[in-house]
Amino acid sequence: MKIVVIGDGKVGRAIVQHTCKEGHEVVVIDKNPKVIEELVNTYDAGGICGNGACIDIQESAGVAKADLVVAATSRDEVNMLACLIAKKLGAKATIARVRSYEYNQNIELMKDALGIQMTINPELEAANEIMNIINFPEANRVDTFANGNVDLVELFIPENSPLIGLTLANISTKYQVRILVCAVQRGEEVFIPTGNFTFQAKDKIHITASRLVVKDFLKKLGLIETKMKDILVIGGGKISTYLADQLIKGKYNVKIIEKDYERCLELSELLPGASIVHGDGSDQLLLEEEGLDSCDAIVCLTNLDEENIIISLYAQKMEVSKIITKVNKESFAGIVETIGVASVISPKEITSSRVISYVRSTSNIHGSNIVKLYKLVNNRVEAIEFIAKKSSKLLNVCLKDLKLKKNVLIASIIRNSEVIIPSGMSQIEVNDSVIVVTTGQILDDLNDILE
Repeated sequence: MKIVVIGDGKVGRAIVQHTCKEGHEVVVIDKNPKVIEELVNTYDAGGICGNGACIDIQESAGVAKADLVVAATSRDEVNMLACLIAKKLGAKATIARVRSYEYNQNIELMKDALGIQMTINPELEAANEIMNIINFPEANRVDTFANGNVDLVELFIPENSPLIGLTLANISTKYQVRILVCAVQRGEEVFIPTGNFTFQAKDKIHITASRLVVKDFLKKLGLIETKMKDILVIGGGKISTYLADQLIKGKYNVKIIEKDYERCLELSELLPGASIVHGDGSDQLLLEEEGLDSCDAIVCLTNLDEENIIISLYAQKMEVSKIITKVNKESFAGIVETIGVASVISPKEITSSRVISYVRSTSNIHGSNIVKLYKLVNNRVEAIEFIAKKSSKLLNVCLKDLKLKKNVLIASIIRNSEVIIPSGMSQIEVNDSVIVVTTGQILDDLNDILE
């Protein structure tokens, strides 16, 4: 596909990185000549310096022949105007980054009026992911498939876990639950485990099953926690606004600490149900005064990765039971995950996964639809939901008789809202949702999992 990306900030760069890696023809438009020069030298992509909402600049970038235009500048209005111009010039599809809390209320109407195929809101997506974790506090991360029928849950195995020393084959027998362990992270290594794989302390495991089955499994492991009540949020940006709104509706007690006094006044008007504190969230004395030691969860959402990590480490020292940290730099995210200090959220990676999912779906118009795509373990694992079409070669064949590519696993089959944890005798039928987990493979179609 020919893809034009307008804006090379954190989100734009993540989209460029992933689309270039997958072999698409990419052109980037940005106002900063140094940014364009650095990008062209780093990736196999073209670069145009200029205003992405200008007709002449878009024409220079070849927007008229583009399969997709992604407008990801820091300004919503520029992104929407750029998409409108791109459609008028002949671009087949457009995606706009729209972050505003106010615009979000009427986003569907705006999409229709401007001819935008999809909008992406990194802050809202991040807030949704954080909310999933708060509602499921035993997990480091929770991703949902098949309209919420299946969860893909990341769990950390502590030193005293009863799973230590067990093989994968032992788990179902011992605990009488139908779950599937689809990926394991051990230090820098990532495994798609087989039946004789043995679990160790500090492994991070990714399991798929329905929410009730996962909860039952955790209960048998003695890991069920009481529902959270008091949530402390550090930083009052857009993610915090979306998150606090959801938390208040969920009957949580929310306190936000924000440095900027004017922003505190804005938050007080937007979120009358939250407590807003003007102060420095990295100040240990202030954190203690505001009840860090008694809160159920702390969510670190400042604009600085380093500050979020430092606050998280202090929260760990104070034995806060749930720590959620926003980290955008991949190198920092790896460090935090290695320490095991927190659930890590990366808005730019969440957004780029949504765009990649759209790109793969539209580039494969005749095969099995991609519904959702999640990147796990610092982008080293993908979990993809396909809808099985009549053209699929996998239909009505026992899974044990299929020759799958290396490091590919069919994690779940969902049929009429029933979750099937597959065995060798399971079969895929037309219109089933099929969740596939893979490392090192780029899958556009369900048939791609076959050798």
